[in-house]
Amino acid sequence: MAKTEWYLEYEIQINRPGLLGEISSLLGMLSIFIVTINGVENGRRGMLLLADNNEQITRLRLILQTMDTIQVTKLRKSKLRDRLAVRHGKYIHRDADDRKTVRFVRDELGILVDFMAELYKQEGHKLIGIRGMPRVGKTESIVAASVCANKRWLFVSSTLIKQTVRNELIAGEYSSDNIYIIDGIVSHRKASEKHWQLIREIMQLPAIKVVEHPDIFVQSTEYNIDDFDYIIELRSDEDEEITYEVVENTQFNQDNGFSMFDY
Repeated sequence: MAKTEWYLEYEIQINRPGLLGEISSLLGMLSIFIVTINGVENGRRGMLLLADNNEQITRLRLILQTMDTIQVTKLRKSKLRDRLAVRHGKYIHRDADDRKTVRFVRDELGILVDFMAELYKQEGHKLIGIRGMPRVGKTESIVAASVCANKRWLFVSSTLIKQTVRNELIAGEYSSDNIYIIDGIVSHRKASEKHWQLIREIMQLPAIKVVEHPDIFVQSTEYNIDDFDYIIELRSDEDEEITYEVVENTQFNQDNGFSMFDY
């Protein structure tokens, strides 16, 4: 029988020597295997566990509720954000009003790359938007995550090295294993109808598409923000405001196509 991965998180109420050993011994007696242990935010400890059946977890929950040294905050089948929290010792922050929006600051690029790489490894269509001001690390994170996930990335529109606006792909570039990267500002300001037709074709592929500046992208397409599976916001610091006013006031340079939103 295949084991199921669970996430246990608890807050220490009475910190005394041997507490972790007691919990580990309890898990051992219940035949629950510990995969990883790490501290997570707010002084809590997180564990990834492997159990044969739900009855083991039910018994564990009942016993932990009798312990006055800890307070269990989560005991559930593991989610992506749980695995990343244990791996990095820090939680991914979600928007309180829109649960598909996740927020990062530049100091958390390592967690962001790991998060995106895990999304890239999932099969099928997934549309990911990433918001952020110029030079905060959006494109480098997208590409680095592609490397981590062992995926090939393709720029459909970009200004990473020089302005790129693709109107067609060659036969080998149509693949569900590719990561298709679209710069919403470049496509919005410079693209032809052939480019938009290519984007429509790509959207039909069972593959990962990442759109920088999704709010600008939807202005030129039949898609809307609700069509995105995830919206990632990347800031230099927590107080930075993401604004597109510069887009309205800045024209592309006719020689090289670059604007203030270039990477």
